[in-house]
This record gives sequence, structure tokens and C-alpha cells, in this order.
Amino acid sequence: MSSAETATPAATDARAERRAKRIAKHLTSFAKQHGGSADGVVEYVGAVATRIVVVGADGTWGDQVAPSYAVGRRAAELAGVTLHDDFEGELGLKVRTGPYEWKRMAGIQIGG
Repeated sequence: MSSAETATPAATDARAERRAKRIAKHLTSFAKQHGGSADGVVEYVGAVATRIVVVGADGTWGDQVAPSYAVGRRAAELAGVTLHDDFEGELGLKVRTGPYEWKRMAGIQIGG
């Protein structure tokens, strides 16, 4: 039996909170470097991961991966990230793309 299978609910909750705090530090640092605040969205990546996409006040974007949706939401909450339901609309319009993104997009070919 693995330690994850034998962990008590309190130990599991404490571990999740530590992970959320660690991720929140990165999100807070990002916000400070990019205008002082951030908006974001928490999205499922799969059964074992969640992606937190954040957009700073200056339009720069980044992301962090969390082990669960609950940890991702908690990290965003601790960091003061304003969460949106999806990345479309107002949040998507805030994103400022740079040369890196344009170069990457130019390399993507849509076949037919």
C-alpha cells in the first residue's frame, strides 16, 4: 500500500494546502512583475493535473500546473488572482503576444 493510500484526510489536506501556497508564491510574484495584479482561469488538463493560466495587468501571460483543480483554485485564491469562467472574451482580449508567440504560431500548419 502506498503512502498516498494510507494518508489521513488531515494529512492529505495539509499537503494540498502546502502545494497551493507554493504555487501561490509563483502567481503572486508573476502579478507583481506584470503590473501588480493578475486575472486567470483554472482549467483541467487531465485526470491528474490542472493548469492555471494567468494574465498580468500589463497583458503578459503565464501558467502554473497544479496537481488538482481544488489546489489550483486555492492557489489562485491565496495569490489574489481574479478568476474567470473561461479564457474567452474580456480575459482573452487582455493578452499581449510577443515575438515568441508569433513565431510559434507562424510555424503551425493547418493541413487540409
